[in-house]
Amino acid sequence: MRAKFFTFCIWVLIASGAFLFTSGFLDYWESRSAQHEIAEEWQDSAAGSAPAPTPESSPAAPPVSTDRHAPEGFRAPVGNAVAKLSIPRLDIALYVVEGTGNRQLKRGPGHLTGSALPGEDGNCVIAGHRDTHFSVLKNIRDGDEIVLERGGRKFRYRVDGMEVVTPDNTASLQPTRDAVLNLITCYPFQYIGAAPKRFIVHAELEDAPLSAAR
Repeated sequence: MRAKFFTFCIWVLIASGAFLFTSGFLDYWESRSAQHEIAEEWQDSAAGSAPAPTPESSPAAPPVSTDRHAPEGFRAPVGNAVAKLSIPRLDIALYVVEGTGNRQLKRGPGHLTGSALPGEDGNCVIAGHRDTHFSVLKNIRDGDEIVLERGGRKFRYRVDGMEVVTPDNTASLQPTRDAVLNLITCYPFQYIGAAPKRFIVHAELEDAPLSAAR
């Protein structure tokens, strides 16, 4: 009886491991595929043929634009690309989508709707999954440059701190007067299951913000 129970436990562990591996692989493949698709849309918009809004956008929403050369102040429909994020030292480039829901974060890092847009005065908040797009943040350092491209312009931010906080600490989401960037992901990076903490990367805009440049 004990032998049968032991064998049963072994098979449960094997099945659970296989499920977790398959689920993780599918998430990784889906995230890579979505970024490739967004990259093609980004290039199309650069060539002058902006992609149509996604089904996630609402007909009653304020005027928006999917064109990366659109005037400042326009906001992309939820799920559409809003910026290109690069970290030169890590040789990484990611496409940021509007919105931080589950569907959006599968496509890429998500810009928190209502927070400042890249390059603007205020707090620009971008969140991402620790096991896909934002897994690179485990290697970030103080002083690293983060480049956000939007509206045909590049905005350079400089990392000036990282911290680990509990989920109820919302200081990184609060509005600011200065042009800052907060990148948020779950922590620890290698945790299995729902990670209990949040990893925050804080950076300040080195260029003149759009409001000051006008």
